[in-house]
Amino acid sequence: MSLNLSAAPPVSRSLPSSSSPCCFARPAALPSGQLFRSWRDDRLSAGMLRVRRRTVSGCVRSSLETAAVVGKVTEVDKDSFWPIVEAAGDKLVVLDMYTQWCGPCKVMAPRFQELSEKYLDVVFLKLDCNQDNKPLAKELGIRVVPTFKILKDSKVVKEVTGAKFDELVFAIDSVRSN
Repeated sequence: MSLNLSAAPPVSRSLPSSSSPCCFARPAALPSGQLFRSWRDDRLSAGMLRVRRRTVSGCVRSSLETAAVVGKVTEVDKDSFWPIVEAAGDKLVVLDMYTQWCGPCKVMAPRFQELSEKYLDVVFLKLDCNQDNKPLAKELGIRVVPTFKILKDSKVVKEVTGAKFDELVFAIDSVRSN
């Protein structure tokens, strides 16, 4: 899958208009229909992280875009998690894995939102570990909720289990300083 990243205003959920550029030059070595990574824009710290799927011919196949907004917590699912993490590039990603019925998860939610407003250079995501997202939760190795995973370059580098706010802040700061 190819990803196109850009700092952008609110995400449009429709195909580009005929006046907007929707095509890239087709690489000769790739067969028609195969996906490729198109380009990356490093101006992401000021706004929205946008992911747009493109084909080799350059035309947008999917009318939906996935977005993570800096300064807010973005809800993800098994389908949108990895594209957003890959689109974040070298940015730090903090994932809150929770369930609807978990009391400590409910206590941590507003504090996690505060962190997203404090650390504007970090992408904050949350994943409801329900039956639909169970495959992703298993892939990430969740055993208890809440669990916070800190990812850098699409790899888990730290984990905090339980409602341990101070430990989460320390983990984020230690990864940011490296």
